[in-house]
Amino acid sequence: MEGRRSRRVTRRSSRTSPAGPRGGAVLAMLGLWLLAVAATVCQGQITFTSFHPESREWAFNHLTVHQTTGALYIGAVNRVYKLSGNLTLMVSHDTGPEDDNKACYPPLIVQPCSEPLTSTNNVNKLLLIDYSQNRLLACGSLYQGVCKLLRLDDLFILVEPSHKKEHYLSSVNQTGTMYGVIVPSSKGQDGTLFIGTAVDGKQDYFPTISSRQLPRDPESSAMLDYELHTDFVSSLIKIPSDTLALVSHFDIYYVYGFASGSFVYFLTVQPETPENSMSSGGSSNDLFYTSRIVRLCKDDHKFHSYVSLPVGCVRNGVEYRLLQAAYLAKPGRVLAASLNISATDDVLFTVFSKGQKQYHRPPDDSALCVFTIKDINARIKERLQSCYQGEGNLELNWLLGKDVQCTKAVRHTHTHTHTHTHTHTHTHTHTHTHTHTHTHTHTHTHTHTHTHTHTHTHTHTHTHTH
Repeated sequence: MEGRRSRRVTRRSSRTSPAGPRGGAVLAMLGLWLLAVAATVCQGQITFTSFHPESREWAFNHLTVHQTTGALYIGAVNRVYKLSGNLTLMVSHDTGPEDDNKACYPPLIVQPCSEPLTSTNNVNKLLLIDYSQNRLLACGSLYQGVCKLLRLDDLFILVEPSHKKEHYLSSVNQTGTMYGVIVPSSKGQDGTLFIGTAVDGKQDYFPTISSRQLPRDPESSAMLDYELHTDFVSSLIKIPSDTLALVSHFDIYYVYGFASGSFVYFLTVQPETPENSMSSGGSSNDLFYTSRIVRLCKDDHKFHSYVSLPVGCVRNGVEYRLLQAAYLAKPGRVLAASLNISATDDVLFTVFSKGQKQYHRPPDDSALCVFTIKDINARIKERLQSCYQGEGNLELNWLLGKDVQCTKAVRHTHTHTHTHTHTHTHTHTHTHTHTHTHTHTHTHTHTHTHTHTHTHTHTHTHTHTH
């Protein structure tokens, strides 16, 4: 990890090797290719089976493997496929092409569009298994980013929420810009979908991060509604229009996401927005990018727990700051021992490219870096505590529009003393003196999104003399 001063979550890389242009995409597609080719050994010879889409242009975008059945679910351009473990096609579901125009809001089945329509491919942008309800969530680029819930067994469409503005997640058709995390339903409670997505300049229409309802009933009218949405607070964060006015190419790209313990995490890449460059309107190639890890509490519907830290690798003095891919897993026995953790702890494997420029066309050099979730949480805790002491800044320039310094927590002490004396004289004088002193000290610490700490101490002393 880097020095305390920089407050970066950083792990030295274990290896450096060339990854080729767009290393993250290469890594992801390599994984798809490896899983799309099955090998069988027969009499000393190796035979391969493979699966290909109907069209060469219908590339594979996402793949997920069912933890229990071993079935493969592939999100591709215009298709969702279900394959067996030996790559036999079991069933497919058509998602496109459809007549569409990126300027149309929302789908034609709800509201007519005056813009010219053309046959448009549907790029799969999100493919998640909701294990608690035996269904698959598939989101595409058509119609401003409409999602479908499909039955795992046969990919039968259960529901396609599309009757509310908030049901459209993002129309950006580039992969590697959106990620989702499902917090499954439990103990009679509905599930939650956390979504992070690039907005492509449509910050008024799409939040960059939000949490949505995942009711157990697929036909519920609340499907994909925001967890909380009032005039004052909502389960979302939007990129301010002032940020885009100053940095026209600003966006947040969500590379990976996962849940661990009580938290949901996202790994992102975004242009740097220091105060001295917030007036930059140059091209995206002129921008410096930073990779960050975002953390939220699972049950935080107001996003007060939102915290973000830079993340990267250093090897032989060379910095690797452009996140390309990531994956959460359990360590093996040897790795766990070397990291001084348990084999049941979560470990985050990441791939970074060298430097901080040209995120969309990164350099060849890359590094594989390993982080433990324990280390990440410890660094976040350290960062928050130092901010309470007035050290550093909030590092939320893109959200607040300026570099806001942390403010040291102020302790307020209020002391109230009340003395009541009552004297009564009778033929017989009895004097009783009772002194009672009660001191109550209550300290409450509240942590909100922008790292504000309020500490209140109240001391009350009451003395009664009769």
